[in-house]
Amino acid sequence: MEPKGSASEGPAGPGLWSEMAKKKSFKIEFKSHPHPRNLQHDGAESPRCCSLDMLLQRLRAIDAQDDKLANIMDVVGEFGTFQRRLVALSFIPNFLSSFFMFADIFMFAPQKPYCNTSWILAVDRNLSEAEQMNLTLPRAPNGSFLTCLMYVPVDWDLDSTIQFDLNHTDSCQNGWIYPESKRRSLINEFDLVCGNETSNEIVYTVFLAGLLTGAVIFGFITDKLGRYPTILLALLELAIFGFGTAFVSSFNQYIFFRFCVSQAVMGYAIGSSALLTEWLMGMHRAHAFILGHCFFSMGVVFLTGLAYSLPHWRLMFLVGGTPVFPLICYIWILPESPRWLIMKGKLEEAKQMLCYAAAVNKKTIPLSLLDKLQLPGKKVASASILDFYSNRYLRKLTLVMCSIWFAIGCNYYTLGLKTRELGMNIYLSQVIPGMMEVPARLCCIFLLEQFKRRGTLIMTLFQGATMCFLSLMLPSELKSLVILITLLGEFNLAASITMFYIYTSELLPTIIRATGLGLVSLIWVAGGILSVTLIHQNIAILPIILCSLSASVALFYCSNLPEMQDQPLPDTLEHITPQSRSISEELSNEDMLSDDMTEEVAKNTILNSRLTSMDQDSLSSPPLQSKDEKIDKEED
Repeated sequence: MEPKGSASEGPAGPGLWSEMAKKKSFKIEFKSHPHPRNLQHDGAESPRCCSLDMLLQRLRAIDAQDDKLANIMDVVGEFGTFQRRLVALSFIPNFLSSFFMFADIFMFAPQKPYCNTSWILAVDRNLSEAEQMNLTLPRAPNGSFLTCLMYVPVDWDLDSTIQFDLNHTDSCQNGWIYPESKRRSLINEFDLVCGNETSNEIVYTVFLAGLLTGAVIFGFITDKLGRYPTILLALLELAIFGFGTAFVSSFNQYIFFRFCVSQAVMGYAIGSSALLTEWLMGMHRAHAFILGHCFFSMGVVFLTGLAYSLPHWRLMFLVGGTPVFPLICYIWILPESPRWLIMKGKLEEAKQMLCYAAAVNKKTIPLSLLDKLQLPGKKVASASILDFYSNRYLRKLTLVMCSIWFAIGCNYYTLGLKTRELGMNIYLSQVIPGMMEVPARLCCIFLLEQFKRRGTLIMTLFQGATMCFLSLMLPSELKSLVILITLLGEFNLAASITMFYIYTSELLPTIIRATGLGLVSLIWVAGGILSVTLIHQNIAILPIILCSLSASVALFYCSNLPEMQDQPLPDTLEHITPQSRSISEELSNEDMLSDDMTEEVAKNTILNSRLTSMDQDSLSSPPLQSKDEKIDKEED
């Protein structure tokens, strides 16, 4: 039948009739499908199972056609030169991020301060440092010089000073000297001794606070401004405050610079995670995350080597921070995410970016595929952080992810502090876990192939939490065993962090992916801060309760997460709700495959779901929808 009034419908006409044709062809597919009674099968296999398997395969193929951007990405190439270059660009910032994150560990090397008693040089300038200290510093009963005390200066000549012992002591008046120190650290640089002490845990807490604020701020601006400008902003902040740490003139400035560096590290982690997730597909996405985190672990080993070989803390920041400046070239070579561009209505920019990627991969995108890309609806453009509360399914999903991230944060930071308390050499306590985390993360490649996302996460988190519990329960007398268990716990939790970064990025929709990553990262850091606080209370039972309880809750809820391996990325809030799951998932549902449901009922249910999905994707104007439904009824 020739459509009436198609000329008066303008540009919307062809789109309407193409949707009608699509529905009609779908119905013909179902009508032409052989009845289960006519199917040939083995005696052990029922007709219903065989028919449903064939339907499942057919519907999965149809579902795969719905993601138009995925079709274009297939043409561009799953992992061509463009994608390999993008992954390689993430290696250097990941490497430097770990350097700047853990540099504080080597900034507080123990020092023995002695009062500066240079006043006696006015009596005789030829005194050696040993003679000067012998005359002006009091001694302890064991014969060693007392720290933080000095004899009160007198106006005697040298002979009188030697003949008559000085008796009156006072606190240091002219600063301190560190004659036994071979390295220059923050302690002897800013005289953090004798009442001016500051704990490295304070700096650590400030750094974690920077991670918290960075998660909130950069999570928001990544979804607001884009992945590309956020990464550039984070790298700029890392260059200014990371490299600039070498030039601070006070300890307060050092703390402020470290706070800003932690913000930049978190900002880059969120922006790069979103960008890699949206440019890569399938297992290539997981491999990119795993390799990036391996470079992060190697950065810890590099930091340890620098700290061991360089005698001055400023020199360490100069040498370690210099590689951040070549990253300025990212302004010209870093791409923007086409998925984010489409969600923000920048369709032409997305097409240009896709064509550029295809050109780098020496591919050509057919114009017919590019023309199928459509702008998002009004509901998509209005997505915000409030949707994590207002959207019921997203709220439940976020609570589950937050519980898992909180458990990982508590257990991981607890094991890190446990390693320091065991009295291990400061360099070995960093280089050994750093080297172990590389194979731990590489093991995820094998585990993902065997157990997929959810199974791998449950396995690594369970093992890591168990090791953390054992390390806290075992007595300190079994030092070697505790060290071994602690390292095994860090091994498993490092794999959990990498695994859940992949998982979280795939679970969240494109429109608020970075905001969600910032939110769960905030919970992760909050778990770390809480574990640090409880450990410093010196009540052994508190960290045990926190780690065990949080891990139990996380493992309980892990089974509720949907499996995302080989599944398309959600772009909008509608894509993550149970009502909009793919038909192949609905067909796989146990309720649908129950023995009480007949083959015909299953077909009709799938058909209705498919037509409903098509209606949602078609033009949203009321007249066209009503006309579409009317024609559909006439065909029936």
